[in-house]
Amino acid sequence: AALKDGLRSQVAAALKEGRVTPTELCQRCLALIKSTKFLNAYITVAEETALKQAEESEERHKRGQPLGVLDGIPVAVKDNFNTAGIETTCASNMLRGYISPYNATVVQKLLDQGAVLLGKTNLDEFAMGSGSTDGVFGPVRNPWSYSRQYKEKSVPKSHSEDKESNWVITGGSSGGSAAAVSSFTCFAALGSDTGGSTRNPAAHCGVVGLKPTYGLISRHGLIPLVNSMDVPGILTRCVDDAAVVLGSLAGHDPKDSTTIQEHFKPFELPNLTDVSKLSIGIPKEYHAPGLSSEILALWSKAADLFQNAGAKVVEVSLPHTRYSIVCYHVLCTAEVASNMARFDGLEYGHRSDMKESTESMYAATRREGFNDVVRGRILSGNYFLLKQNYEKYFVKAQKVRRLIADDFVKVFRSGVDILLTPTTLSDAVPYMEFIQEDNRTRSAQDDVLTQAANMAGLPAINVPTALSERGLPVGLQFIGRSFQEKQLLTVAKWFEKQVQFPMIQLEVVKRHDNGVFQHQKSASFS
Repeated sequence: AALKDGLRSQVAAALKEGRVTPTELCQRCLALIKSTKFLNAYITVAEETALKQAEESEERHKRGQPLGVLDGIPVAVKDNFNTAGIETTCASNMLRGYISPYNATVVQKLLDQGAVLLGKTNLDEFAMGSGSTDGVFGPVRNPWSYSRQYKEKSVPKSHSEDKESNWVITGGSSGGSAAAVSSFTCFAALGSDTGGSTRNPAAHCGVVGLKPTYGLISRHGLIPLVNSMDVPGILTRCVDDAAVVLGSLAGHDPKDSTTIQEHFKPFELPNLTDVSKLSIGIPKEYHAPGLSSEILALWSKAADLFQNAGAKVVEVSLPHTRYSIVCYHVLCTAEVASNMARFDGLEYGHRSDMKESTESMYAATRREGFNDVVRGRILSGNYFLLKQNYEKYFVKAQKVRRLIADDFVKVFRSGVDILLTPTTLSDAVPYMEFIQEDNRTRSAQDDVLTQAANMAGLPAINVPTALSERGLPVGLQFIGRSFQEKQLLTVAKWFEKQVQFPMIQLEVVKRHDNGVFQHQKSASFS
């Protein structure tokens, strides 16, 4: 179906030739959102706005004047990006009902390209988590929990267990965006990536998750978690689509001083046929405690795939990786404590009815507005920033961060082009098992393979690779040199073509295929 097609060559071409209209495409996606409501992928569905945008796109296509490749393409945005006229909640009581007066730069760029914004996707509260289970609107369910592939492999003890507790998590914190793309309700979605929050759910939901180089895409309008690591992430069904969306979003933004000054030129990915000039690095430190034997075998198989195709595959060392998760925890909580100070009940968001004093109103507002996870991180961060602890924790963590970044520099200077690692320690776990451990413990485990790229500011991408023995997606991660997205995505595209990851088989999607759209094997829009 067109819902399963790619952006540039198929859906964009179908729109251009009039074989399908933006309104039909939008209506089909909205119908799917309604029928997959049980996934809880969306917090807000902007149906009226989306249909109006689709009608405007239809007029442009009739005139033969589309604004770009994304004109008429349905997209979704994680609910921590500001959207004018559409509620932005960060899945928190603190911002429930808040409507921003402006669009985040990335949202505005999508709209300027004619993209149709379907709605805002679910997440962990203020993007703090790795399961998309801790938001005030409830957990997101992984679409693969309802796939034929998973159902055939999982044997529930009872019918009630099948319905209530056998579903698996999406990963996080951009789980809503990953689920939205995976279940065909949109063609691309924005996530945010601070320590792996785009790549982790992409791996669990069987989609492509790109974290660009820090500074390549504007953070203006992304409600901050950790300013020095936050990057808007891109979730799509194939690597080509990620390149298309990147081309629309990347470049300097005068509203974000951390963005690159140079003009960014969008690129089309070449079809790589010869990998003999490539050097692929396998970091030995990524054989982390808790890595499943299944993922280890897949990682090894992927390395052999490159070697057999003629690439040079070398084991490399990133010696400070073992300190990275502790270092990340200190820096993350310290910046969280600073960023969350703005939510005081005075300017916007929730305000408590406590009227005894300004201080009591502050305290009550933050107690009512934030969940335990957010309050815990604020507490930790303020501890690390105390005068007597600042040098001992925060400054030391900054020094270790520099050593971690230098490790990557040394490896890339040695001639390695791309690093190949696992994205997650295992496939997605059932929700009931996931919530047995607290958020902080889970985040420390789940970010271990992804957060070092954020601390070094490097581009990284998850590519869905295979299905586990349980019929769930497993992905591998490619990490590239700074601002070398074209090389990274080209290699990822070659790998994607070799592994031929299977399409999710969802009964609910089949019911919506009524012959309006022709079936294609492609899972993308380009």
